Amino acid sequence: MSVSKVKMPWLPASWFTHLLWILSLVSRSSAALPSSQKCDEALATPLPHNAFTSSSVFSSGYAAGYAKLNKRGGAGGWSPLDSDHYQWLQVDLGSRKQVTAIATQGRYSSSDWTTRYRLLYSDTGRNWKPYHQDGNIWAFAGNSNTESVVRHDLQHAIVAQYLRIVPLDWSGEGRIGLRIEIYGCPYWADVINFDGQGVISYRFKMKKMKILKDVIALKFKTSESEGVILHGEGQQGDYITLELKKAKLVLQINLGSNQYGSILGHTSVTSGSLLDDHHWHSVVIERYRRNVNFTLDRHTQHFRTNGEFDHLDLDYELSFGGMPYSGKPSTGNRKNFKGCMEGINYNGDNITDLARRKKLDTSSFRNLSFSCVESHTSPVFFNATSFLELPGRSDHEVASVSFQFRTWNPSGLLLFSPLADGTLEVGLSEGKVSVHINVTQKKNTRIDISSGSGLHDGQWHDVRFLAKENFAMLTIDGDEASAVRTNTPIQIKTGDSYYFGGYFRHTGPAPIQRSFQGCMQLIHVDDQLADLHAVEQGKLGSFENVSLDMCAIIDRCMPNHCEHGGRCTQTWDSFSCTCDGTGYSGATCHTSIYEQSCEAYKHLGKTSDTYWIDPDGSGPLGPFRVNCNMTEDMVWTTVMNNLPPQTSVTGSSRERRTVLQLNYSASMDQVSAITSSAEHCEQHVAYSCRMSRLLNTPEGTPYTWWIGKGSEKHFYWGGSGPGIQKCACGIERNCTDPKYYCNCDADQKQWREDSGLLVYKEHLPVNQVAVGDTNRPGSEAKLTVGPLRCQGDRNYWNAASFNTPSSYLHFSTFQGETSADISFYFKTSAPYGVFLENLGNTDFIRLELKSPTVVSFSFDVGNGPVELAVRSLAPLNDDQWHRVSAERNVKEAVLQLDQQYREVRPAPSQGHTRLELYSQLYVGAAGGQKGFLGCIRSLKMNGVTLDLEERAKVTPGVKPGCSGHCTSYGMYCRNGGKCIEKYNGYSCDCTSTAYDGTFCTKDVGGFFEAGTLVKYNFMPENTAAVASKDTKGLSRNVAPEGNLTREDLAFSFSTSSAPSILVYISSRTQDYMAVVLRHNGTLQIRYNLGGLQEPFTIDVDQRNLANGQPHTVNITRVDRNIQLQLDHYPPVSYALPDASDTQINLVKTLFLGKVFETGQIDPVLIEKYNTPGFVGCLSRVQFNGIAPLKAALRSRIAAPVSVQGKLVESNCGASPLTIPPMSAATDPWHLDSGGLFFQATLHVTYPPHHSPPTIPLGHGLFSIQVK
Repeated sequence: MSVSKVKMPWLPASWFTHLLWILSLVSRSSAALPSSQKCDEALATPLPHNAFTSSSVFSSGYAAGYAKLNKRGGAGGWSPLDSDHYQWLQVDLGSRKQVTAIATQGRYSSSDWTTRYRLLYSDTGRNWKPYHQDGNIWAFAGNSNTESVVRHDLQHAIVAQYLRIVPLDWSGEGRIGLRIEIYGCPYWADVINFDGQGVISYRFKMKKMKILKDVIALKFKTSESEGVILHGEGQQGDYITLELKKAKLVLQINLGSNQYGSILGHTSVTSGSLLDDHHWHSVVIERYRRNVNFTLDRHTQHFRTNGEFDHLDLDYELSFGGMPYSGKPSTGNRKNFKGCMEGINYNGDNITDLARRKKLDTSSFRNLSFSCVESHTSPVFFNATSFLELPGRSDHEVASVSFQFRTWNPSGLLLFSPLADGTLEVGLSEGKVSVHINVTQKKNTRIDISSGSGLHDGQWHDVRFLAKENFAMLTIDGDEASAVRTNTPIQIKTGDSYYFGGYFRHTGPAPIQRSFQGCMQLIHVDDQLADLHAVEQGKLGSFENVSLDMCAIIDRCMPNHCEHGGRCTQTWDSFSCTCDGTGYSGATCHTSIYEQSCEAYKHLGKTSDTYWIDPDGSGPLGPFRVNCNMTEDMVWTTVMNNLPPQTSVTGSSRERRTVLQLNYSASMDQVSAITSSAEHCEQHVAYSCRMSRLLNTPEGTPYTWWIGKGSEKHFYWGGSGPGIQKCACGIERNCTDPKYYCNCDADQKQWREDSGLLVYKEHLPVNQVAVGDTNRPGSEAKLTVGPLRCQGDRNYWNAASFNTPSSYLHFSTFQGETSADISFYFKTSAPYGVFLENLGNTDFIRLELKSPTVVSFSFDVGNGPVELAVRSLAPLNDDQWHRVSAERNVKEAVLQLDQQYREVRPAPSQGHTRLELYSQLYVGAAGGQKGFLGCIRSLKMNGVTLDLEERAKVTPGVKPGCSGHCTSYGMYCRNGGKCIEKYNGYSCDCTSTAYDGTFCTKDVGGFFEAGTLVKYNFMPENTAAVASKDTKGLSRNVAPEGNLTREDLAFSFSTSSAPSILVYISSRTQDYMAVVLRHNGTLQIRYNLGGLQEPFTIDVDQRNLANGQPHTVNITRVDRNIQLQLDHYPPVSYALPDASDTQINLVKTLFLGKVFETGQIDPVLIEKYNTPGFVGCLSRVQFNGIAPLKAALRSRIAAPVSVQGKLVESNCGASPLTIPPMSAATDPWHLDSGGLFFQATLHVTYPPHHSPPTIPLGHGLFSIQVK
């Protein structure tokens, strides 16, 4: 297991009962601290004059010894000879102390003070370490005058004997001036020096130990990148190992695996990096059962070990400093630890003290030392403007240099030397070391050699270069076997200078690269180790902007700020995250690119399909695929399992049950996120049986049970409920044998079945079914467990209405120190208001509507207030839902409105990064600010939905829920569908339309055989009003007296036969309207309104429309004006003659497909077009607000409609669906497993025994499925 993102796991209740025990051991494991709780003594003032030293002094009265806070001795403080960036003031505390704070003043009664400085610390006065805070080398704010004291409490205490203050900026009116005080307390700890050979063996009191809980604490420092710090193992395969690998700390634990390999207990977690810096690092490992806290230098990872075992079974001993000599040979070729450890504690035992008192086996040490042997290497730190110049032997025929370097940058100048007759350049290029030699003597000769790869990984790498007559060799990391050699004829004459890390002279030849960011050490020129202390004292070579005796490298990817598996890459100054394939986006891969639920997709206008969802957004749960079924009034989320239907079970008994394990297309945590937010969940189960009892009712012990969420057994079956040991037939009292509560419990030889829905969502999903009665002759069972289906999303609709300017809700403090995201919907009529606010001492975070068109996101993490604002083109106080999302992380801040307006603000490269809040989180008005009037819903902060409704129930001035969703989402109800308000959302009422479906977009059509007709009566024979409420709704656009001066007719059709009558509207007079296909397949519109001798006809161009293709017709008449549109052609206008009447009097009936009418009918129509009748498909027929064909096909719609002949529902008369190809990048809603395009499938349903027409599809990506 590799832990890339810190997650707080589920912890059992018993874990917390042992918290005090762990804390007590941790306190005992710490190094010795003073008895007083407050570590805040003045450490510098009592020191003698000679404990203070400096880079230089202006004169004797300005000596370092006068740099004591509030003292006026000498000239009143320290000032150096020159005020530049090479100056420093150093304090020797006499012994290692714990330092908690620092305070500064300017020089007394002067114009000299320091405005900004850095703090370095060391145990030895060499190998300095800069104080880090918030992931950077910290720069402290200093003074602005000579007398005021500026104190800084360190974010984390440091332990050191030597402190060095390096001024960065100073008074513009004077020079550098300093008086200081250091605050802290004494520090002491037992130290052991490990020589790479010796190992301390801590023997247990018993041979075998079954350990349930552990606390291990220690500090270490080393210059080595590899080494085992502690190890213990047992004969059963358990082990615990803490070791350095590539200067990272790796903890490996195995609490046990089994011989079958089904339980694999190995767990490996990595923390930290660059730990070979020869500075102290603190480690604490706390384990209780499988729960582990692994802390390195204040950064804690919480994890659970793999496997199922709780005890760590160790044999004999725990070894510190390496592998035990008695260990198994299979433990591998691991190096022992070389360096120092202090304060080693194991479960309350002080290991270092026991070793000092010779209570432990230390016989493997050649010379056991209780003091730390310090490193003699002196690193050099280069920035982009640095160089170090060292002298070399000139006019020599051998060039020999070697050094070690570490960097994060893939390119940079390592070494440049002007030769007597050319140049020598050693550089880093794309992670490789490259050597370029140019010799200009006699003829130009160039040699280019390179070696290594990935050398910008932050590790120390060794470079050795040797060049002499006709020979050059480059060796990386001492690997002689892969050293690169060249035998090109060349003769070198060395120059007298070697420039390391930079070359900025503009005279003579220049190198390819000018600078280097990183560290170097063990620099050898002409096989001589460079004396960097002589360089610092000005006795040797020269340098600029170089930090000697310090390597200030920072691993910006550790801890990893890239979340959700994002890959971190870095340069010297910054890091970046690659989020490809994670399902998340943003600078730190924090924000999910998917919606939280199927409900959310519906409200983006999406239809039924398979989608990725991410219920907790930026939380630890990853995205997963579900099926979303958007019905007219509900949204169903379906999660599939892998159990085949009717899975047969035989040979099981009570003593040896057959356990069927169900695996779902999502993890249990992911499924739980669906069920917990759903309104309702259900899962269908069916048990088919032959001589196989199920629950053993009425009072027996069940033969079969199922296990749901939380691994809890359940003894009820589908159709029943918790605590009721019955099946559905037992609840409904209709079991085959009334003596039993399940059909199968009757134990009959015939096949029976007990099935039903499990609906108690707190128990779902079904994870296992244990079957226990199929071992008798002739007994058998077949089990079916359907998918989990959940409806609704309470989180998405969780809302509160704020009714007064002073009303608000409060929640616990928002925890979003380095990464915070907030998203919600709001609707309001007010011009401004605070959405939410959380305060700290100086830090804060706030989101508000600043004006009718501006939303702002403001915060302060300690670098001063920052405000992002987005401006909408349209007013936001329009009482419609608007979506706001804001994010702040260590890289940037983002504010987005309605997924349309966006502002991004990069974070400063230096400064505070942690958001520290203390007050409660206020939603609505807070702190006297202008309150918010309106609704807020689906408020999610760092992946957690705040329960606004529950809090609103007990808060005056705030009401749970919010009405008025149709103002925002009504636009999704198409084709005349009516938006219906619901408490949680809306639905589309398609009753009065010719469509069905979630958004009234599904065509309703039918296939007409010869002779089939649909008859819709506008006015029944007795002319009485139709009583049905639905009928009134359907006929609402017909005038009360039955006369029409306006018609709106729309329909689609496809046919291959002509002639036929498509639509005919009759009356009790001779008036009518008809749409017919003539013999040649052309379309004709006929009006007979009176006043003309012949009906008015419109012949629609000369195309044959009886070609099997779908065609769409739209006709609108208002008085004399007629507008006709065919398919996608532009509308065409016509006008009735002046002599024509404009009214259909006493409209009576609408016919589709054929006319069968009593009364006066145009004989031409009947004779030419009515026989044999329309054969083909009609679809989405709508006339003046009624849908006659839909009414005929939907028995639930009460309407005055009748059908003669055979009418089969079909959408074959609809126009083909056209969806342009769309990339996954632009349409994240549609799930595509890898390609850029998806296929749209058009399902066309035809009645049996009818062959479909040919439908040309152009160039779209379609597959036609004909049923």
